[in-house]
Amino acid sequence: MVANPGGGSTDAGGGPVRHIPVLLAEVLAALEPAGGKLVLDGTFGAGGYTLAILSAGADVVALDRDPTAIDAGQGLVEAHGGRLRLVHSQFSSLADQAPAEGLDGVVLDIGVSSMQIDEAERGFSFQKNGPLDMRMSAAGVSAADVINRAKVAELIRIFHFLGEESQAPRIAHAIEKRRMEKPFETTRDLAGLIELVTPRKMKDKIHPATRVFQALRIFVNDELGELAQALFAAERSLKPGGRLVVVTFHSLEDRIVKKFFSDRAGKASGSRHLPIAHERAATFEPIGKPMVSASAEEAEANPRARSAKLRAGLRTAARAEPADLSIFGLPNLASLGKLGA
Repeated sequence: MVANPGGGSTDAGGGPVRHIPVLLAEVLAALEPAGGKLVLDGTFGAGGYTLAILSAGADVVALDRDPTAIDAGQGLVEAHGGRLRLVHSQFSSLADQAPAEGLDGVVLDIGVSSMQIDEAERGFSFQKNGPLDMRMSAAGVSAADVINRAKVAELIRIFHFLGEESQAPRIAHAIEKRRMEKPFETTRDLAGLIELVTPRKMKDKIHPATRVFQALRIFVNDELGELAQALFAAERSLKPGGRLVVVTFHSLEDRIVKKFFSDRAGKASGSRHLPIAHERAATFEPIGKPMVSASAEEAEANPRARSAKLRAGLRTAARAEPADLSIFGLPNLASLGKLGA
């Protein structure tokens, strides 16, 4: 999932949303930033969380895979006299930015940036016509590559699993038929076809293309894999007593975070029919409630907060567990390397 700062729209096709850090008070309460602490913000975006953490007295290393976000944040770097370091990096590589003694905190906001949504040339939104792109890092395989080159069976899997789109087969077959005549180039190309194939009904709350655009964005940026690897990296990078705080906006991402903390809570291994082989030491202990959501007041003031969920854990002194992706049950989807030009 991407990465970015508590201030974007989670609707893959939504329009502009003013930057408001989501669950900011709850994030700070779980993170406990203070003077003398070093916190890594893995999803800098527009700097909402980073600025609040700096204001609380902690130093910050902030990452973003989007070079435009790094460029836009230079003023914040200059304003804080060496207390903020911005790094152009995917958050799965956050361990590379951690000092030998470890980090005091890691915060991740797993949502698409409103800045990216607002830029038509980035191709995230069908509300503004632009190239069918969706690459957060502005490099690699684009959404157009996926739509024009992936096999129908793979498109169905992508739309179904990553977008939870019930009409995935119908849409995928329509895409195959249309791309034989003319390749898809723009966001309106794709959204228009989906509207024809699955017309919007009176009871529908979202545009027919929303789920497909969400699935493409997640796939193109390997958002689920990135999140899983970032959780493992945070486990390796936090010092004992360090805090990991993650805010998600979709059930797919929240499920990964929930499974991670559950797996790292320490449990006996072995079959229920056989003697316990050994006890696993917990690498994280829960902070507060298992899951925190936005208050009614925040949800009303900031629509993006309505789907937000916060989970947090306190790092113990136990050795980090192996980075085993099988705990998440992620599907094997098409290789991005095979879809490029």
